[in-house]
Amino acid sequence: QVQLVESGGGLVQAGGSLRLSCAASGRTSRWATMGWFRQAPGKEREFVARIIWNIGTTYHADSVKGRFTISRDNAKNTVYLQMDNLKPEDTAVYYCAAGPKFSGTYGRNYDYWGQGTQVTVSS
Repeated sequence: QVQLVESGGGLVQAGGSLRLSCAASGRTSRWATMGWFRQAPGKEREFVARIIWNIGTTYHADSVKGRFTISRDNAKNTVYLQMDNLKPEDTAVYYCAAGPKFSGTYGRNYDYWGQGTQVTVSS
């Protein structure tokens, strides 16, 4: 099993920054890919970014490219999402997810999910 615990959410003004963290524990062989997703009220879950754990290759959704950066710390088994220049439309619950290699941008490919952390951006 893999356990994921997110932290770092909160309330921030437009243009501000937040850094989300996701601490992973359990069977490391089960998470070749780590991803961030978000879900706003009344909307479907949306892919944000993902990282291939062993080589660090990243991919970001167009909606956040240039503003958000996913990274990881192998020693701490932690993945981060640095969010800069936040906009009101970034308001959502952000989820960390872990899955096998090539999980990509589809949530259904990820096997493990955190409980989510709320990010609210005021205008």
